[in-house]
Amino acid sequence: MPTIQKGFTLLELLVVITIIAIASAGVAFALRDTSQTLLERDAARLAALFESARAQSRGTGVAVRWQPTANGFVFSGLPANSMPTRWLGNDTEARNTDPVPLGPEPLIGRQQVVLQSISDPSKALRIATDGARPFSVQPVTP
Repeated sequence: MPTIQKGFTLLELLVVITIIAIASAGVAFALRDTSQTLLERDAARLAALFESARAQSRGTGVAVRWQPTANGFVFSGLPANSMPTRWLGNDTEARNTDPVPLGPEPLIGRQQVVLQSISDPSKALRIATDGARPFSVQPVTP
């Protein structure tokens, strides 16, 4: 009667270890810091909204101003419900509360808004323009 060997071959063990390594790498990428990701998305979105509001203001000749509110923000001078009024996540807030004029003049002067994470105020991004160039997202340096 032949002997039955129990156990795994070296090849089977290597395949299992490779699968575990690939799965671990996928989980590590999936578990990125969500508060930073949402802050980046809110900053990029706000920069795009600023440019859209500038274009609408120049096109209509109506002065448009952006102002943060307790629950988000508002664009005054534009038709109601034409622009979003809330952040994508609940962890974003504007650090400054000054209104940002967006037009109708083609050159608006130097403007900036700093967004930060409510849960971790050390995470912050600046949306800024020199008045002639489009708004861009920049890291905040201490």
